[in-house]
Amino acid sequence: MKVVCSKQDLLNAVNIVSKAVPANTTMSLLECILMQAGNGEIKLTANDMELGIETVIGGMIEIAGMIAIDAKMLQESVRKLPDGDITIESDDNDHVMITCGTLQFGINGKNGDEFTFLPKVERKDSIQISTFTLRDIIRQTIFSIGNNDTNKVMGGVDIIIKNDQLRVTTLDGHRVSIRKVQLKSIYSEQEIIIPGKALNEISKILPSESEKDVDIYFSDAHVIFEYDKTTVVSRLIEGNYISVDRMMSSDYETKIRVNKKRMFECIDRSMLFSKEGNKKPIVLDVKDGKLKLHVASSLGSYDEEVDIEKQGKDIVIGFNPRFVLDALKVIDEEEIDMYFVNPRSPLYMKDENERYVYMILPINLS
Repeated sequence: MKVVCSKQDLLNAVNIVSKAVPANTTMSLLECILMQAGNGEIKLTANDMELGIETVIGGMIEIAGMIAIDAKMLQESVRKLPDGDITIESDDNDHVMITCGTLQFGINGKNGDEFTFLPKVERKDSIQISTFTLRDIIRQTIFSIGNNDTNKVMGGVDIIIKNDQLRVTTLDGHRVSIRKVQLKSIYSEQEIIIPGKALNEISKILPSESEKDVDIYFSDAHVIFEYDKTTVVSRLIEGNYISVDRMMSSDYETKIRVNKKRMFECIDRSMLFSKEGNKKPIVLDVKDGKLKLHVASSLGSYDEEVDIEKQGKDIVIGFNPRFVLDALKVIDEEEIDMYFVNPRSPLYMKDENERYVYMILPINLS
C-alpha cells in the first residue's frame, strides 16, 4: 500500500476512529487502526467489538492495499509531523514508512487481513437528527448513567421513538434524566438501549457547531450513526429498561422558581464542605420567598440564602449536592422550576413542556 494525504486530514481521521480503540485489551490487533486504500478512497477503521468507527479521507492512492497500525503510535507519529503532505507506505513484511519532507518514521504494522471489520448491518429503520441536537441530547443525559457491571441495562441509554417524538432516558438508581425532542418526520414506534460508552464517544467526535444531519439506523442487535464520511456502529444492550413512567409524578405540594446561575453558584460553593464521598447532604429549607441552603460536615459549615418565587407549602429536604449540580450544569434556561411533594419524595426539575425532566431522590435527614 502507498498513499499520500494531508497531515491535518489524517490526524483528524485518526483522532475520530481512536475513540473505538480499547484502553485495555489482551488482543493486540484491537489496539490498531486499519488503513485501507482502494476504490478511490482512504478509509480508517477501529473496532473494540462493541463499538466500531470508520471514516474516509481524501488523498492520492499510488498502490491499493491495507495495513493495521498501532493506534497510539500512528496518532503520536502523525501529530509530531510538520504540516504538509504525508506519504504512508507498507511492504510485504507489514513494515510501515511514514514520510513528511525529510522526516521519516518506521513502524511495525500487522496484517490487515486479520483485522475484525465492522459488522454488516441491514439499514432498514432510521431517523434523522441534526448533529447539534444529538450532541445536546447526550450532554443533557449522559451524566446520570449507572456504573454497574452486573446490570448492563443500567449502563445504557434508553431511546424511545414514537410518531415524531424522541425520548432519551438515563438513570443510576438515585436519579433519572429525560430529554425529549421533536423529530422532523413521523416514525414507527420502537425502543432500543444503547451503551452509554458508545454515545459518550459519539458526542466527542460530532462536529460541535454543525447543523448537518446524522442518519441513525436500527437493527435487532446494532445501531449505526452516519454523518459526513464517518460511520459509527454500536452493539445494542439486550433486555428491558426500567419503566420510568411509573416513577414520574405531576403532583406537588411545593413549587419554586429560582435563577439557574444563582442556584448553580450556591450548590458549587456548598461542595467545599461535601468532600467526604458526597455523603453529607445539602439541606434546602424553603420558607416564604426564601430558599436557605445549609451543609454541615467535619470540614465546617456552609449557609446561604436565595430569593425565590414559591407556590405551596414550606419544606425542608436534603440531597446529594453533586446530583443537583450535575442537572443544573446542563439546563440552559435562566430560570428553573423545582417541584417537591414531601421530604421523602423526589425533586423534579423540568420545564413547562417537559422537554427535559430531572428527578433526584432525597437523602433522609432524620
